Amino acid sequence: MTEFNKSIDKKLVSTGHNKLQRRFYEIRNNKIFEFFVISIIIFSALMIGANSYEISPTTMQVLSILDVMITIIFLIEIVIRFIGEPNKKRFFHNFWNIFDTFIVVVSLIPIEDGEMAILGRLVRIFRVLRMVSIIPELRILINSLVKALPQLGYVMLLMFIIFYIYAAVGTTFFASINPELWGDISISLLTLFRVMTFEDWTDVMYESMTVYPLSWTYYLTFIFFTAFAFLNMVIGIVVNVLEQERQIEADLKNQVSEEPTMQDLKQELAEIKAMLQQQQK
Repeated sequence: MTEFNKSIDKKLVSTGHNKLQRRFYEIRNNKIFEFFVISIIIFSALMIGANSYEISPTTMQVLSILDVMITIIFLIEIVIRFIGEPNKKRFFHNFWNIFDTFIVVVSLIPIEDGEMAILGRLVRIFRVLRMVSIIPELRILINSLVKALPQLGYVMLLMFIIFYIYAAVGTTFFASINPELWGDISISLLTLFRVMTFEDWTDVMYESMTVYPLSWTYYLTFIFFTAFAFLNMVIGIVVNVLEQERQIEADLKNQVSEEPTMQDLKQELAEIKAMLQQQQK
């Protein structure tokens, strides 16, 4: 074996794409496998709903067996994803991989009675969130919302300032009219939240208008600032970040599609070998 052949073989080994890893990589990216995992998650959610009803001991035993089977399936799915990961060192750098692994590991712990049983039921409820880690579109939505939080924080701060000012004004003028709605600033904040969500806000307005006929301006300006202006700003920020995340995702897919596959590398190496053999002749 020539030095060139040895270097080629070392390069093929260094890629780390052995048969088992390639097979598991294909499985984890298979749409049928993804659909199967989503179906199991949905079935697990239905089981949680079934446990909230009064069921017979036999049915409860069947559900317990099914729960164990679902946990085993989730464990196998995590193992497949880990083995199929090209860069295993970065597998747990992903938050969703950590979340999925934590949920599966805790589900393996036998929790039957006592206070820990509540924890076991909560963990099984949160298994529904695994759908976010499976479906890329849901991950984009969650990532967009998280990245939008810093910008949303300033909007929420400004909204709280407006809320606080209007609550102080409402307590000053309307406390004598209805102490249950405007007795202090904390109650006034709750009343204003009711007004912002349009929950029978006209009743609150007409009650204060019996004493202050122009108090309608107070409510209309508050609704304009909160329900119209600030909420639309929140929607605009989230949509903008969502579009940026979609663009980043599309760029990553384009980069992956442009990278040469293992088959392409093998073909190129075969062509190089053929050229070298012709030169040696």
